[in-house]
Amino acid sequence: MTESVPSSINPLVGDLQGADPKQRPSVVIQKVYVKDLSLEIPHAPQIYTEALQPALEMQISTQAAKLTDNYYDVSVTCTVTAKAGERTLFLVEAVQAGIFTIANIVPRDLEPVLAISCPTILYPYLRECISDVTSRAGFPSVLLGPIAFEALYLQRLQEQQGAPQQELSR
Repeated sequence: MTESVPSSINPLVGDLQGADPKQRPSVVIQKVYVKDLSLEIPHAPQIYTEALQPALEMQISTQAAKLTDNYYDVSVTCTVTAKAGERTLFLVEAVQAGIFTIANIVPRDLEPVLAISCPTILYPYLRECISDVTSRAGFPSVLLGPIAFEALYLQRLQEQQGAPQQELSR
């Protein structure tokens, strides 16, 4: 038996037949942009003369901030570190952001939209940015795999709900 995700996790999906088009939930992209981009190659140019098989580490996070009434700035940050043993071959950090107009979303459903729907829209742009930067740095392109932002959101909710209980047991 599999558990199903509550329908409220994504308020943009559902039966909207007969709903007034002006009252339908909407998320509209106003701007997609690279907010920050950093590349470090601490052992260049010597690193290019060695045949190394690096291990990749990836960290990802999201943030959202309200700009004005219905405008929100959402960003997805990804840090990719390539190491060969203890040596860092390269470190790339990119922050892909977007400005979204979000309307007709009830307040309890706003957080899932900002944590799931908007990052899902931004992630392909982030993947392209990371791939392009590593290629231009002289390394094979790093192709990031798919990310399930819904699973990350649910995991974060579970951690937040479990945190007070853990502190009480100490």
